[in-house]
Amino acid sequence: MNDILKSLEQTILARRAADPETSYVASLRAKGRAKMAEKLGEEAIEAVIAAVQDDKAAMTGEGADLLFHLMVLLADMDLSLDHVIAELARREGLSGLDEKAARGAN
Repeated sequence: MNDILKSLEQTILARRAADPETSYVASLRAKGRAKMAEKLGEEAIEAVIAAVQDDKAAMTGEGADLLFHLMVLLADMDLSLDHVIAELARREGLSGLDEKAARGAN
């Protein structure tokens, strides 16, 4: 599973500098970070709708779209999935409620 995400991450990085006319990633980058964030939000909403409707096929597709757009936005911010995974590892073993309270204290 991790191999496909690493491969996708490398593809996203390579396509950022491509022609926006021929690359969706490049076209998002050309529109700016706000548009990338908007697309991530749209995909999140679509995933929520699929979940509420208990539509597993739609949720699978929307989950893929959500991960893709998150990765595009991370790349734009010079972050990688490794950064996100490291944060998840840091949180491992913490109560979700305790971790959320600690974030609120900052």
